Order: sequence, then structure tokens, then C-alpha cells
Amino acid sequence: MKNRLEHPIFKILSETADDNGMEIYVIGGYVRDLLLHRTSKDIDIVVKGSGIKMAELTAKRLGGLNVNVFPKFGTAMLRYKGVEVEFVGARKESYRADSRKPIVEEGSLEDDQKRRDFTINALAISLNKATYGKLIDPFNGEKHLEERLIITPLEPGITFSDDPLRMMRAIRFASQLNFHIDPLTFQAIADNKERIKIVSIERIMDEFNKIMLSPEPSRGISLMDDSGLLKIVFPELTDLKGVETVDKIRHKDNFLHTLTVLDTVALYSGDLWLRWAALLHDIGKPATKRYIQGQGWTFYGHNHVGERLTAKIFKRLKLPQNEKMRYVQKLVSLHMRPIVLSEEEVTDSAVRRLLFDAGDDIDDLMTLAEADITSKNEEKVRRFLKNFKIVRRKLKEVEEKDSVRNFQPPIRGEEIISTFNLPPGPIVGEIKNAIKEAILDGIIENSYETARTYMFEITKQMGINRMDNNN
Repeated sequence: MKNRLEHPIFKILSETADDNGMEIYVIGGYVRDLLLHRTSKDIDIVVKGSGIKMAELTAKRLGGLNVNVFPKFGTAMLRYKGVEVEFVGARKESYRADSRKPIVEEGSLEDDQKRRDFTINALAISLNKATYGKLIDPFNGEKHLEERLIITPLEPGITFSDDPLRMMRAIRFASQLNFHIDPLTFQAIADNKERIKIVSIERIMDEFNKIMLSPEPSRGISLMDDSGLLKIVFPELTDLKGVETVDKIRHKDNFLHTLTVLDTVALYSGDLWLRWAALLHDIGKPATKRYIQGQGWTFYGHNHVGERLTAKIFKRLKLPQNEKMRYVQKLVSLHMRPIVLSEEEVTDSAVRRLLFDAGDDIDDLMTLAEADITSKNEEKVRRFLKNFKIVRRKLKEVEEKDSVRNFQPPIRGEEIISTFNLPPGPIVGEIKNAIKEAILDGIIENSYETARTYMFEITKQMGINRMDNNN
């Protein structure tokens, strides 16, 4: 283990601790990732005594580096050669039933390891010269890493009741690392699920977003569902569950479909907000589900309902209320358009309109739409994907020819007002919209001169004369 502590900070920490008679260990995630051969840039240091003092001594030894001190928490942090090093004194914790904030007392390394969430995060390596590189593993964390097992150091019911966020962390690690959760540990999550309500939604969503960014997000979301956490945290998702049969006609389970679409998008993109669009693309289906005799199940308008629900969900979950939310809304609203286009003759006009509405997000929209094709009918899937290639080719051809992505009509409202001496109002909007529609329909080119000529044609039909004709 000694030879694997390659970063120069470890030698400096060792010398500083020995010179000042302090016990020092690297602990937690850095050790876990070291054993898993994963890169980590966050180093947690625990010392017997004051973590703040150790940080300040280390910073002084390094020539006076800046130290961020957090006296309330007894921690300090410094950055050195690409890593972030956080220092804390060894401590033991106790909890009140109504809070996940612990009562902290000074403790031993063993006390500190006991307070850790999982055995794989309780591993420590000594940095003092006499025992440098020695692994301290009182809870078989190394063995659990080999077994790909998430298990708590202490009785799991107490662990999760004390700090309910650990339930989300267990599921997050299982999803990120492709580990499984020990059955008794998982049962404790199910038993304590209601305790998640004392945790702030911001902290919960921080863990949820890490699940969303894992290689196979459905793994974590399914674990949340199986434990009962999903129903509490994100009931709109569980509302997608289940199938219904009428006249021997059944619809698919939209929850399972959504997870399949999410995992498919995750294969092609690591963008969190595109993954959110995949998660929410059918969120409007429960509210729009109808059975129509002779037609079967319909979810008419679910994309527009989903667009509105996205804003409500983002607000409730304290997610960004900015362009990220609007991006997700746009993709939820438009996600059916490429599929409809692939079912019909691909006209230039339809492609122009899709380009205009999607703008720079067209490639992400196409990724989402292709992932949305999850039929068990393999021939149907092949046909759709073949047609999607045609749609993509047409998108490229039309964009190169007509430049309609994010285009603004060449004639501005101010020019219409000044040319015809019109007051601002609906008439100006009608003229401007008619020019835009003509370009999208391919009636005129997307150029200023052509648009200006067309403007005079339509205003003449409307009985509107140029301002200079009125003088």
C-alpha cells in the first residue's frame, strides 16, 4: 500500500505529523478509490487531535499555502498540486431523532471509522513514518470491495435512522460502482424510508443527480423504487408504473420504458440535463391516459402536459430555474416530433420547422427520440431507425441549404412599423409571422431581399400601403 501513495502531499503530511507528534491517516473515499484503481482528487485526512492545526502546519511547510478553515465543523481544507485535501480531527458522533446533524466529540481513529457510512468508506491508511502505508480495516471493507458489497459498519437501522441521507448514498454507490447492497442493509433502508423526510431536498437531489450520472442510472432509480424511497422523493415517477388492459388491449409500463430510454441515452451522453429530459419525457402520460373504443390507449398531448409538469417538478425539487430547466422542457415538448417525422414522408417544410423549433438542441433531441424507440417488435425498431437516418440526412441537407436553425425572420418589427407607418400591435406580428411561415414552408428563401419583396406582396393583399405612398 505504501508504494501506491504516489502524490507528494503524503510524504509532506507524514513528515509534518511526525515532527509535531500527531497521529495521521488518509481515510474514506480516497482509500476506497485507491483499492479500486480509480482516480480521486479529494483526500480526506483524519488526525488524532486538531485537524485545523494539522492543516495550518502543513500549509506553513508548503511555503504558506492558503487554508480555508471552518471552525464550526472543526475542519480545514487546502489545495496542492491538483488535489483538494480536507483535514478533520478524529471524532465520535451521536444523533437526536429529529435531526441528521450529529453531536460531535473528540474520539479515536476507531471512533471515527465507526461513524462512517459504509465499510468501504471506513478504510484508513497510516501516514506516520513508523507505520506508513499500513491499512487499518476494522470492518472488512477491503473484503467488501472485492465482493462489490455495500454494508454499514454498525447496525444498519441505527446508521440510517441517525443520518437518513446515507440511504441515498448507499443507492448512489451501488449505482456508480455497480455494487450490490447487503440484504439486511437494504431492508434497513426500506424500514427507515420515512426518515428521508428530515433531509433537505437539496441534499437528496445532489445524491439523485449522482445516480443520474452513473453508467446505468436505472440501477439506482430501481433501488430507490424497491426500497420505497422513490415514492416519497419523486412520486411523479412512480405514477408511471403499471399496465392496464381493456378489451384485451394493454399499454406498456411507462416506468420501465422510461428507465430503458434513460439508460439508452446514458450510453451516448454524459450530459445530466439530457438525461433529465429522458427521465421526464413521458411524465405527462398518467394525466393524459385514455382508452378509446376502436383505437386503443392514447396519451394525447402528454408532451405538452409533460412540459408544464417539468417546471413544477424542477421547482419542487429545487433544481435550476434557468436555461437548464427550459432545455429539459423543450426536449420533453418536442420529443415526439422526430418520431412522427420518421413515420411520414420527410418533407423539407417539416424538417425546417423541426430545425426552427429545436435550434441548437436538435442533435440532443434526435438522441432522445431514437432512444425512445423501445418496441419489442424488432422489425418495427429497425424500420424506425432506418427512417431516422433519413431524417438526420434531411436535417443536414436543409440546414446547409436554408440555414433555419435558430433563425430570426430577416425583417424586424421595427422595419415593418417604419415602412408602413404602423403602430406596434397585432398587425405587425401578423406580417412578421407570415414572412416566417413562408420561409419555413419553402415559399421564399431565407434572405433579406426575398423577405422584403414578400413583405410588400402580403401587405398589398392586406390593403396596407408604404408610408411614402401616404405622404
